[in-house]
Amino acid sequence: MTAAAARPRDVYLFSTCLLDMFLPEAGLDAITLLEREGLRVHYPQGQSCCGQPAYTSGLPDEARVVARQQLGLFDQPWPIVVPSGSCGGMMKHHWPTLFEGTPDEARAKAIAERVVELTDFLRNVLKVQWQDQGKPVKVAVHTSCSARREMNVHTNGWALVDGLTNVQRVVHDHESECCGFGGTFSIKHPDISGAMVADKTAALAGTGADEFITADGGCLLNINGKFAKDGRKFKGRHIASFLLERTGGKK
Repeated sequence: MTAAAARPRDVYLFSTCLLDMFLPEAGLDAITLLEREGLRVHYPQGQSCCGQPAYTSGLPDEARVVARQQLGLFDQPWPIVVPSGSCGGMMKHHWPTLFEGTPDEARAKAIAERVVELTDFLRNVLKVQWQDQGKPVKVAVHTSCSARREMNVHTNGWALVDGLTNVQRVVHDHESECCGFGGTFSIKHPDISGAMVADKTAALAGTGADEFITADGGCLLNINGKFAKDGRKFKGRHIASFLLERTGGKK
């Protein structure tokens, strides 16, 4: 899937296990954004995890078992929209390597070619132009490491926010740095992870923004968790929910 791809009529949504389990409203809001653009959104009920936790833990065999269960869910040649840079990166860039030399290699590569991150799809395929219907607000944006370094889609989130006339996007001095989540990294290295998210939350709160937004559920849970632990009211939400609210909600 590239920026020059034709506008489709049907798409799949791979919502990720994090959104499905912990942030279902963000997944539903992503679906609504797509449906408002006239698309038919197909949600395979058998979807679960992309296999990233096992893969980044150095367990490729276990990762294949999990990822293989997803391979048969996207049999039509439609784009696979993923509201997460990290899961999108796993499917697009690591599935071909994970299944290399196996009977599933061709199928994994074919799926990888159709994977597109949500903000990339909204901006570069659908080319959305929305009218901001919200009150003036100041927001900071957190971009995940995978969205920035693997998928290179962080500028799309910025552009979508900047296109809203009543939204002021403020840049924080740790914007390019990891929040410390990193999936299993936060479990294996809690002290390092805790120090990283402390830096991130301090930088976000220091912007004077009203809230922060991000396109990755894991980062959102990690950063919001730190704010809650510190007793701070400042928090963030998924960019799909933010964009939907700013552009008129569900219609």
